[in-house]
Amino acid sequence: MIKQIKARPFDFTFDPEKTALMVIDMQRDFVQKGGFGEALGNDVSPMQKAIEPISKVLECCRSQHMLIIHTREGHRPDLTDCPKAKLTRGGKTFIGTDGPMGRILVRGEYGHDIIPELYPKEGEVVIDKPGKDAFFATDLYQILLNRGIKSLIICGVTTEVCVQTTSRAANDRGFELVIPEDCCASYFPEFHEAALNMIAAQGAIVGWVSDSKSVISALEE
Repeated sequence: MIKQIKARPFDFTFDPEKTALMVIDMQRDFVQKGGFGEALGNDVSPMQKAIEPISKVLECCRSQHMLIIHTREGHRPDLTDCPKAKLTRGGKTFIGTDGPMGRILVRGEYGHDIIPELYPKEGEVVIDKPGKDAFFATDLYQILLNRGIKSLIICGVTTEVCVQTTSRAANDRGFELVIPEDCCASYFPEFHEAALNMIAAQGAIVGWVSDSKSVISALEE
């Protein structure tokens, strides 16, 4: 059944059976104290505000038996998949160094994993990605094609980095997408607002922007 989500610049039309929910990088390293985000000098509290609305959308999509995809950004323990240009961001080496939750942004470490409030259930897809774009060096595109997915609901952090980068990559691959604005977050509120405005500009040049209540209302209609 074709449905519509109240969104800007105009309503988002989608088929739930051909739509997947993507929850991007809701990892301890980005969301909780002691992780990579805080090591860079950021206040992580904006990240935590997105947890509850994401949780509500996630539970709604689960009840609709939609495809659920979680992503985690991180690197091999030997860091051979981490370019030097990324390794030294922030003027110091952070990735791979020891933090309160283990080696920062390293796969298998406590901080690399998804927060308990949004932890994947059995059968949900988890994509481990080495970069900002969830399609880069992963099998995400093939998974979406195999399931006949045409549309994406994208949540997660941070709005202007991994959420926006993945959204642009999805758009280039022919997927339509909507971002509930309260289901993503940035350490910088002005970046959050600007990134969402860029997504919806020029008649949804990349995608649509909505909110968690509108997404849930459309799915439960």
